[in-house]
Amino acid sequence: MLLVLTTGGTIDKVYFDASSEYEVGEPTVPHVFRESGVTLEWRLLPLFRKDSLEMQSADRQAIRAACEEAPESRILITHGTDTMALTAEALRGIPGKTIVLTGALAPARFRVTDAVFNLGLALGAVQSLPEGVFLAMNGTVFPAGQVRKNREAGRFESI
Repeated sequence: MLLVLTTGGTIDKVYFDASSEYEVGEPTVPHVFRESGVTLEWRLLPLFRKDSLEMQSADRQAIRAACEEAPESRILITHGTDTMALTAEALRGIPGKTIVLTGALAPARFRVTDAVFNLGLALGAVQSLPEGVFLAMNGTVFPAGQVRKNREAGRFESI
């Protein structure tokens, strides 16, 4: 079985016309998995609804604790892209777990979004990679500690 942890981020953002702002809404993973015909057994654990720029070290510790305590050995985490690489580094060294973080540069609820593609990449990666922590973005899987977000180019890249 796969554990899906959600922490918020752009992937789950919704636009509210009344306030003209984005807010983090309900996790979109169940909808994407259902629409994509995913038959793999999985469990959803929503931890936060935060923009990743609001994440603190205590939040990263809570994510780590959830990963350590989970009976599942394979964990997919949806996360905001701005600090995803920091969280991935904070999760390194958890024995017996394959952890893949992913997110989106545009909300999953938008017609044009990278969310569905990134979730598919992460789902394949978490099932096939060895123990460790990885990021799955822009069609590439990166080991934790070896990736950064290039905000100007709007993509992730190796460092």
